[in-house]
Amino acid sequence: MDGVRDGVWRPEDGRLVYGMQLPVQSQSTLFAESWEAAAGPADLVEIARVADRCGFAYVACCEHLAIPRRLAEAMSTVWYDPVATLAHLAAVTERVRLLSHVAVAGLRHPLITAKQYATLDRLSGGRLILGVGAGHVAEEFEVLGVDFGRRGAVLDETLDALKVALGPEEFPKFAGERFAFEGLGQAPRPVQTPRPPIWVGGSSPAAVRRAAERGDGWLPQGDRRDQLPGQITRLRRLREAAGVGEPVVIGTIAEPLYVGEPGWEVGRRTLSGAAERIADSLREYRAMGVQQIQVRFRSRSRTELTDQMVAFGSEVAPLLNG
Repeated sequence: MDGVRDGVWRPEDGRLVYGMQLPVQSQSTLFAESWEAAAGPADLVEIARVADRCGFAYVACCEHLAIPRRLAEAMSTVWYDPVATLAHLAAVTERVRLLSHVAVAGLRHPLITAKQYATLDRLSGGRLILGVGAGHVAEEFEVLGVDFGRRGAVLDETLDALKVALGPEEFPKFAGERFAFEGLGQAPRPVQTPRPPIWVGGSSPAAVRRAAERGDGWLPQGDRRDQLPGQITRLRRLREAAGVGEPVVIGTIAEPLYVGEPGWEVGRRTLSGAAERIADSLREYRAMGVQQIQVRFRSRSRTELTDQMVAFGSEVAPLLNG
């Protein structure tokens, strides 16, 4: 796969790569396919294995702690835990990276998050990408006694603490407004040095600012194609103003895809047809400055999904960097 060294994709390799949010593990009516309701762990394992074989840069798992009744009809209550799910999939894959897209990191003390994700990085041989976001469900914060209205400020400090806690020091030291720790050792340490990458999710002005100032990558949420160039320009301007010299990995979520002619109603927004047509459309993202594309395939069964993944990896992916 383009952009891979020693079997594992590294963002600094500079190639346009593709990953995917796993089905089954989150089943909001906004994006879940009908077959996912009856699917389970065996399906997740097979899909992750196919992603591993077909050159996907990462597989991703989202986080919601508990869904209130007012949102349950639309969001469903099916949200697998990202640490447990990604650790399970780490054991059945070899090279695909494991992304939390996104973990609501402000819900817990940064030392808890550091322990969980450092262990995941160790168990996976250094394949973790920690994706974080501010969260949007007030009840999840309220039940844990976390101030929902201050979640952005809490996440900012949590990120600062995580950069220390996931670093190379066995006894990290941090002092902030809400969190402080020193003289407390955590092992095993992450495999990746100086620490696993942290990608920041969200497209609000606060989220873009957070990604610019504190993130190693940006995971936009719902930006249309015509919006992305302006968002990317703003992010880079804010990053420069903050004096952050390290490059940032810019992502996007592509329109739904179907490789070939579907023969069934896949929706007006779905990009379908020949491999060259799809690749030509996705290369437009690269021209904007995007480095990783999150893809999603329309499907009526697990088999149709994995067939689509194979077709994308063999027919479309070789054309993305042409």
